Amino acid sequence: MPEQIQTHAGRVALVTGGGRGIGAAIAAMLAARGARVAVLDADAALAREAAAACGGLAERCDVTDRASVDSACAAVEAALGPVDILVNNAGISPKPGGRASPIWEMPAEEWDQVIAVNLTGCWNLARRLTPGMVARKRGWIVNMASVSGKAWTPLVGSHYSATKSALIGLTRHWAGELGPHGVLVNAICPGRIMTPMARLVAPAVNEAIIANTPLGRGGEPEEVARAACFLTGPDAGFVTGTTLDVAGGWMMT
Repeated sequence: MPEQIQTHAGRVALVTGGGRGIGAAIAAMLAARGARVAVLDADAALAREAAAACGGLAERCDVTDRASVDSACAAVEAALGPVDILVNNAGISPKPGGRASPIWEMPAEEWDQVIAVNLTGCWNLARRLTPGMVARKRGWIVNMASVSGKAWTPLVGSHYSATKSALIGLTRHWAGELGPHGVLVNAICPGRIMTPMARLVAPAVNEAIIANTPLGRGGEPEEVARAACFLTGPDAGFVTGTTLDVAGGWMMT
């Protein structure tokens, strides 16, 4: 199996929002490919469960709290060594009452929370870890954007779309800043990925998306994980500042 090829041996990887879904799949696949992996999640129990499954290190971390980020990163560095790979996967998409809030109904607190987790959280981790990457002339950052950051969909709120679009721009900017220092920065734009949470929605929602997906199905977390492994592995040594859709052709732009 490709996951058993030790493409990431000798590297330390940190995955935020790694307690379940896409994050847990990325952590597991990076570990299977030889990386020493730290699973960070706001839910300590989920972090421990995912870390135990892949033989990694679990740390509770609120990505919106810089003190929490500093503490978690320091613990990872002390236990595993300097972080080579940062996967900014933590993200939220609130849907009060089971639907995305339109702008005229969205509470300001909900907007602030999504911006803080999805966008500022990525900045907090990168700000903490890039000094070491720059000093070592080595590093990989993967930001988890979304196809909804490039095209409109009623499935998410404006806050989510705004943050995912911003991450695409942030990825390009960081790639330009960090490229001269040997650090590669890319983004992944998942489509409908059949995480446990996605499977809980009304079947008609997923069916409608799949009907508009050329490949005719939803994706699996492991398929996003393979993209993350590619972007942080030896086959992508000349790839930076790009976004990779893992969406089966849904919402092609």
